[in-house]
Amino acid sequence: MQQHGPLTEGVYYILLALYEPRHGYGIMQLVESLSRGRVQLGPGTLYGALKSLVERGWIETVEAGESTRKKQYMITAQGKSEVEAEIVRMKELIMNGELMSKGGIE
Repeated sequence: MQQHGPLTEGVYYILLALYEPRHGYGIMQLVESLSRGRVQLGPGTLYGALKSLVERGWIETVEAGESTRKKQYMITAQGKSEVEAEIVRMKELIMNGELMSKGGIE
């Protein structure tokens, strides 16, 4: 279960992007695409977040192969658990918001 509180939107999208191995620029592109341009990560923000996520054990570096020398990252089982807990949390927020906006609990 999630132990670090709600995820920031940027961290959430970074973790989603890393369900497949990606390098930094690929992460930035996918996050921007997934959010329809609403979330744009600068290099400083991205690499600070990647460092923190590696330290937490939520992502890890992976061998990039011979075609590129760029460092690639991939989500870990612990990171996936954090994403799943965040999805449950957000579903609860939506459910309660819809319930209350339609007249609430009687």
